[in-house]
Amino acid sequence: MPNDLTNIQNKRGNNEEDDIIEEDESQKKVVGKHDTGAADLAKVTNYGFFDEEGQGDPSTKEISGAMSIIDSKRSKEDAERVARQRELAKVTIRKEDLDLIMHEMEISKSEAELKLRQAMGDVVQALVTIINE
Repeated sequence: MPNDLTNIQNKRGNNEEDDIIEEDESQKKVVGKHDTGAADLAKVTNYGFFDEEGQGDPSTKEISGAMSIIDSKRSKEDAERVARQRELAKVTIRKEDLDLIMHEMEISKSEAELKLRQAMGDVVQALVTIINE
């Protein structure tokens, strides 16, 4: 009987060790899953935007050069538009001409004013321009 008790205790002890080993293996599997996710994330986010000197690749330099050219063209166009608006603001228009264009062509006051100023105050030319559009 003492042998039976010893055998049972040995079996029980071995089962506990087996359980510990199984738990360790399951924890290793979980850790392995997380490691692969981190590795996958590193693959996705590591694009290599910068070369060894820390400078951007040539395409980045070309893009920034193109953007500066576009920005300079936009600022030039904006300056020309502002100059044109100042020129048009100097043109004197008559209120009667503005009312005539607004009522006859059924357009807003700002639109009628713009067309009349573009025609340098000439109501006939402004009407022709509106009709031809």
